[in-house]
Amino acid sequence: MAEISFDDFQKVDVRVGTVLRAEPFPEARKPAIKMWIDFGDDIGERKSSAQVTAHYNPEDLVGKQVMAVVNFPPRQIGKFMSEVLVLGLPDEGGEIVLVGPDGPVPAGGRMH
Repeated sequence: MAEISFDDFQKVDVRVGTVLRAEPFPEARKPAIKMWIDFGDDIGERKSSAQVTAHYNPEDLVGKQVMAVVNFPPRQIGKFMSEVLVLGLPDEGGEIVLVGPDGPVPAGGRMH
């Protein structure tokens, strides 16, 4: 495992956001869900695509708080522009489970 400095870690801007809208993304190579996420007044709404269909339906994601890296450059996925990288961890079968806070926190809060 490569070590990084604390300054390197500080460059990664991980924020909490609330999913405002979610819909299937059938055009993706692997099953995915498109999400529109509110990161508060400073960052606003950003889009993301995540391969989380094993554990989530689009309607279940609305209102859910998720963690995401907000300072990566946007990435084109098919006809969809993903603006943030939503974070998750693989379960025992390799399917992604989203990372979020244990309780409600204000949108846009930065991970420390």
